[in-house]
Amino acid sequence: MSAVRSLRKLGRAALLSASPRHALPDAIEHVAKVHRAHHPGADLDILRRAYVLAESSHRGQMRKSGEPYITHPLAVTLILAELGAETTTLTASLLHDTVEDTDVTLEQVREEFGEEVSYLVDGVTKLEKVDYGAAAEPETFRKMLVATGNDVRVMSIKLADRLHNMRTLGVMRPEKQARIARVTRDVLIPLAERLGVQALKTELEDLVFAILHPEEYDRTRELIREHNAGPDPLAEIAESVRGVLKEAGIAAEVHIRPRHFLSVHRARSKRGELGPCDFGRLLILVAENADCYAVLGELHTCFTPMVSEFKDFIAVPKFNLYQSLHTAFADAHGRVAEVLVRTRRMHRVAEAGVIALGNPHRAPGEEGADGGERADPTRPGWLERLLEWQSQAPDPDTFWAELRDDLAQDREITVFCTDPDNAARTATLHLPAGATCVDAAYARYGAAGHALIGARVDGRLTTLGTVLRDGDALQLLMAPEGTSGPSPQWLEHARTPTARIAIRAWLDGRPQDGEGGRAEDAPDASAAGAGASRAPRPAPGDGPHHRRPGGPARTAHRGSREEPAAVAVPPGAPVRLARCCTPVPPDAVVGFTVRGGMVTAHRESCPTVARMTASGRGTVPVRWRATGAGCRVRLYAEALNRPHLLADLTEAIAAQGAAVVSAEVEPPREHRVRHTYTLRLADAGELPGLMRAMRDVPGVYDVVRAALRTP
Repeated sequence: MSAVRSLRKLGRAALLSASPRHALPDAIEHVAKVHRAHHPGADLDILRRAYVLAESSHRGQMRKSGEPYITHPLAVTLILAELGAETTTLTASLLHDTVEDTDVTLEQVREEFGEEVSYLVDGVTKLEKVDYGAAAEPETFRKMLVATGNDVRVMSIKLADRLHNMRTLGVMRPEKQARIARVTRDVLIPLAERLGVQALKTELEDLVFAILHPEEYDRTRELIREHNAGPDPLAEIAESVRGVLKEAGIAAEVHIRPRHFLSVHRARSKRGELGPCDFGRLLILVAENADCYAVLGELHTCFTPMVSEFKDFIAVPKFNLYQSLHTAFADAHGRVAEVLVRTRRMHRVAEAGVIALGNPHRAPGEEGADGGERADPTRPGWLERLLEWQSQAPDPDTFWAELRDDLAQDREITVFCTDPDNAARTATLHLPAGATCVDAAYARYGAAGHALIGARVDGRLTTLGTVLRDGDALQLLMAPEGTSGPSPQWLEHARTPTARIAIRAWLDGRPQDGEGGRAEDAPDASAAGAGASRAPRPAPGDGPHHRRPGGPARTAHRGSREEPAAVAVPPGAPVRLARCCTPVPPDAVVGFTVRGGMVTAHRESCPTVARMTASGRGTVPVRWRATGAGCRVRLYAEALNRPHLLADLTEAIAAQGAAVVSAEVEPPREHRVRHTYTLRLADAGELPGLMRAMRDVPGVYDVVRAALRTP
């Protein structure tokens, strides 16, 4: 409240006091003092000129609270100055409502203050309801986000603008307060989190909490009031920590960081009754990264560490640039204290996020640029994804719904996507937590992700709906373009707007059949996002396709019986090749005499051999005829299901000169399908080449010789 009263005085001073032409107006003296504390060499003349234009253009305008309107841009600018924003941001902040609410034009701002300031002011200027109607709000946010893609300072100004408006929201009708609070909760707070501006985020959370959940807010406020009425046990623990670090020779500041209202409410909801140390955390600030780990070592040595509470966000920063060590320990009295350990620079970034990093377009060392190494915040991964999918969502309602859903994902994972044909080609994908293989395909390939037919995670085949984890090694298996496409079930696997919008567009562009399914060439819904293969047409003279009740599809082909490829030793007994293992040259074979004096030849590895030998059956030596003899073989093709798979496999088999005696297709399970082929080869030596050709068919990941299948 004291800050608000101070801002009101500044606003009245702006109207009542006169200043020399080139002197700094009294109304922005406080802003200038705070700004100079962060940027000692800042040129304040541009701030003076911006204030003069803002004050004169807003003169006579009043806020709903009855205050002069100039108090609002002053308050927004002060918020940004306290967070360390550079001069260009503060200049644009003073002018951020002039184009929207006064006769000042964007061209005038550009002429007087330059292209950067003009861009920032334009980025936060709302679209007119008279032009856009109900779509004005979502389209305004779309415009702001696109502008933020080029300069994150646009969103910094918007967040500070919303914070001051939320502070003064009490003058509005309750229903309007609730509507603004909901948009703040669903859109602005997640954006503040992603940009790392924790100081704005936590205050916005408390203001929204008070409006949308007044009863819980009042109970939480009472709990905090009761806690603050007595001594804080964290003060005693903090003093113990100071002593430990001083004795270890580590220069550090130890502060007590109270939890904000919503944080206390969440802790109470999670833990039940709160203990005396649950209302705050210890914050330890040091100079260098190495000092953070030195502090951690001392804490874990001198106190009892709570190992499950340790998190290292220095080695692995959060996607919003946040870095800290998190831990907790119990002191000699059993009191548990949570601790944050970070450098002073980390603390500045943790509080102010991208605002603390200055002008993203200037080189390090220039005014307004951060001197340390950092990731470029201008186009972070989440913003890159957002800008990509919003361009595919022309409908404002779709954009608004997807934006809220996208921003609800509050964590990000990193997945390493390797090309199946070239392990050296690896792309790093940044995805929201909960993303699946389907999301990864569209993140990697865009609309070409429609061709996804399977995936390997850490080398193992998995379903398309598998949720990816941080650090997973992923291979996406893609069909040739135009041969496959998504099914409606893919929408159940998609977590990102990029994937959902692309899948819906593909499905909407395909006609549905009379039973509500996809057309014949689209994927079958039963295969967890994959398609059912379409059987090939029988060649002239071949038998018909038929399906046995309750069994797999079977294609039979009649043809002449091939000559036996093996003979018994000594010769004379007729030999036939066992159908359970279909041996071919040069397999090691063994024979057993059956009824009628016939010898059945099995591969030595066939389970039937072990079983018959164990029962006491004697064996008959068998050898292969000279090379070039024909043979019959049974092959299993293990594949990821997709349209036309059976046709493509049959075509590959025919191209190798093999004749299909029969083919069976088992019902797909978890996106995988097994084809069983009994084939006749003119020369057994052609088998390795045939199996290679079958493996080359898209979607086929293994082809093996058949062995006896036991129940």
